[in-house]
Amino acid sequence: MPRASLTPYLQVAPLALIMVLFVAVPLAVLVTLSFWLSDGISLTPAFSFDNYKLVLSSAITWKLLFATLKFAAITWFFTLLIGFTCSYFLVFHVRNLKLQIALFLLCTIPFWTSNVIRMISWVPFLGKEGLFNQMLQSLGMIDQPLEFLLFSDFAVILTYVHLFTLFMMVPIFNSMAKINPSVIEAAVDAGASHFMVLKDIIIPLTRTGIALGSIFVVTLVMGDFFVIRVMSGGQSANIASAMKNNIDQLYYPDAAAMAVFLIIAVLLPIVAILRIVDVRAELAR
Repeated sequence: MPRASLTPYLQVAPLALIMVLFVAVPLAVLVTLSFWLSDGISLTPAFSFDNYKLVLSSAITWKLLFATLKFAAITWFFTLLIGFTCSYFLVFHVRNLKLQIALFLLCTIPFWTSNVIRMISWVPFLGKEGLFNQMLQSLGMIDQPLEFLLFSDFAVILTYVHLFTLFMMVPIFNSMAKINPSVIEAAVDAGASHFMVLKDIIIPLTRTGIALGSIFVVTLVMGDFFVIRVMSGGQSANIASAMKNNIDQLYYPDAAAMAVFLIIAVLLPIVAILRIVDVRAELAR
């Protein structure tokens, strides 16, 4: 084989090796382990579907799946709303490039710290004796502290939105920044309203960023167990947290089967997004 024909393979070999070692091999081990058996003490190599039967036949699993999808959908909606609005303002209303970059970097400042720190910072703010409740009481808006603010689904979703909005905003901002202003000016000159420009030009041309941001947010939320455990006070759960409980109890095959189930559950919305938006073709433009 000519040396020139080997060049592409040599160029892709390092990345392919990394993908095999850190993605394919761990995934193969996970799938293999999901067919093994465990008594909570020792593992027995086998090829049994008992773990999958246990996972799929349990009503708790489907309840946890619904909770996982619920958290992902609500978080996706609010991160999309905030990320799209902030990106729209920065791209189309901030004309000074330096100011635009400065404001964008300002949005990233909270992400310079640990996720744990940003999550825990909500506890003294939302608690019964927290700053928010004290402010409402001092203004006479409430007589008793609002209990739903902390250790609830509200706190979980608020934390998710806080942690993951930037993952939605960055791809959308990048897509909006590529829109040629002359296209919008031509539409306005032709008599298009601001709503028509938004609906017929900006949103279609930003769909790649929306798709990528949606994939980031959905996968991050559906794979999380720490935020939901801490911010719900143990009152809510999802599939990832149930998987963590199985690991703590040394039921590794059960956890592996649940992990495979979670991977499939995560892939379904991703496939749906990619069916709607051909991200590869859009990025190639």
